[in-house]
Amino acid sequence: MLLAREFVAYLSRQLVQRLTPGVIETPAPAVVADKISEVIGGELAVEDRLNDEVRDLLSQYSEYMRREGVSYQEMFRRIKNTLISQRKVIRASGRDTGDAMKLSRDKVTDISHKIVEMLRKSHELRLKNKDSNAVRLEILRVMTELLTAEDKVDRAARQKIRSQKREIPEGSEEWDLLHRRYYAEELKKLGIDLGR
Repeated sequence: MLLAREFVAYLSRQLVQRLTPGVIETPAPAVVADKISEVIGGELAVEDRLNDEVRDLLSQYSEYMRREGVSYQEMFRRIKNTLISQRKVIRASGRDTGDAMKLSRDKVTDISHKIVEMLRKSHELRLKNKDSNAVRLEILRVMTELLTAEDKVDRAARQKIRSQKREIPEGSEEWDLLHRRYYAEELKKLGIDLGR
């Protein structure tokens, strides 16, 4: 997933905290945060499932690709782009679309629409503002602010890994462990504790 599950949970809690009491009223903020987290997680999982499907397809043709000298990365990109356009999936990765954040602006907008729809149907809260677009724009503003901060944290963690005396390949177990550690350290510098 593009965003750590802990960050998705944090993002959801922050949305509820910042929307209460001006935009929503709820006696169960934790329940609403869980529902928002489900919406965001579900939307991010769509592209993860698509990536898995592309990997499965390519594994069937690995021998042919090796024999013909076809680049795995190039074929992955082409097949994924074809499936995205056929299924009308909104690309989640901002870096694939040239956005500065991890999540594309289009995906954040799509998620904001889905969160508003969920909030309108939820029995755990009351929307104080009946203008769905105003609520959506506030969700979009808060999400963009938090995702921009998260992107800076991720870049700082990656820079710390690159500054090591020896090169640590991305995707390796050591790289993942260091990234998690540096990521958590950078978040704490901003006063963000993913556990809360």
